[in-house]
Amino acid sequence: MIAVLGLVVGVIVGLVVQPGIPTALVPYLPIAIVAALDAVFGGIRAMLDGIFDDKVFVVSFLSNVVVAGLIVFLGDQLGVGSQLSTGVVVVLGIRIFSNAAAIRRHLFRA
Repeated sequence: MIAVLGLVVGVIVGLVVQPGIPTALVPYLPIAIVAALDAVFGGIRAMLDGIFDDKVFVVSFLSNVVVAGLIVFLGDQLGVGSQLSTGVVVVLGIRIFSNAAAIRRHLFRA
């Protein structure tokens, strides 16, 4: 219940304050969101499998976002940012769909 309350408060504050994103960070935001979604789906899968650990989840969440952002940043510096961005999205997308399939199998026994 605390998490839901925190989510509601966060959405309301975000809508009221309307924070701006620095233009230098805009190319990395979609990658960070996909990396965060990968960690969230992995956490849900771990919870359903009965092996969830909050410390592992936090470290996974933060490291996914940082590593994905660094890979894209390195690609930008080397002049291949769009190719590395595509690669990161494909790899994380595969992981997200793999976790989603495991969640579906667990929930629907299918």
